[in-house]
Amino acid sequence: MITETLKQTIVKELGKRRVNFTGSDAKFALSLGINTAQYSQIKNGKTERILSNANWISLARILELSVTNEAKWNTADTPVFKFVSGQLKFCQDHAASRLLCDVADIGKSYTAKVYVRSNTDAVYIDCSQVKSKQKLVRAIAKEFGVGYAGKYSEVYADLVFYLKSLPAPLIILDEAGDLDYGAFLELKALWNALERTCGWYMMGADGLKAKIQRSIDNKKVGYTELFSRYGSRYQRATPDGAADSTDFKQAHAAMIIKANAPEADVRKMIVATDCSLRRIYDEIKKSRRVA
Repeated sequence: MITETLKQTIVKELGKRRVNFTGSDAKFALSLGINTAQYSQIKNGKTERILSNANWISLARILELSVTNEAKWNTADTPVFKFVSGQLKFCQDHAASRLLCDVADIGKSYTAKVYVRSNTDAVYIDCSQVKSKQKLVRAIAKEFGVGYAGKYSEVYADLVFYLKSLPAPLIILDEAGDLDYGAFLELKALWNALERTCGWYMMGADGLKAKIQRSIDNKKVGYTELFSRYGSRYQRATPDGAADSTDFKQAHAAMIIKANAPEADVRKMIVATDCSLRRIYDEIKKSRRVA
């Protein structure tokens, strides 16, 4: 149900996001999938008969707002959050590129999304949803408000031209291991076109490292060059050793539980969820419903 309260929440969140979007209102509207006139009206507080329910739902999805009365998730200042946030800032400030390959379910994606919400000209791309080179480049273009529906060569050229005009753009590529070979080659081409202009941060679980290393070992064209462009190193936020990793995950989980369920039995929840952040999230949601 799209209530007036939800519409107002969306409008308020759009105002926050607009502050961190360098482009024009027209570009911002394009990045949201609506037209300039519609954005102009909702920006000015008009919500009735401006957008369809489908449009409002789409905006809620883009802004990651719940259409239910779900409680807000509080960000814990965990070691992973600090590490990834610091790397993202470095890449954006210095037009640098880094490659993070770490275990799943430690908050990498969450941290990247929080960073994008509070930093200018930083975009987040879920590569599992845009696996081919065309879908990937069009998705990046859309996030920056560049025309993405036309001829591919023109979308690519317009994207490169626009990114060169920005002071410090950052592109975060999550779940990068899902990209097909053509998309990886296109990323190398984009990196070349935007050298010293754009920051890049590629993320994935250990499978991404295995894919890149296997391709390098098999001398598959493009992977050695791409690895070099991303710093020739696999970054990691968690410790390698099994014992250290277990202690790290437990401390990490405890910080998140305390930030979001201060009344919970931390040790009991850690044991019940085996430190899985997704399971912790589910348990906290259940405890909030009971409360």
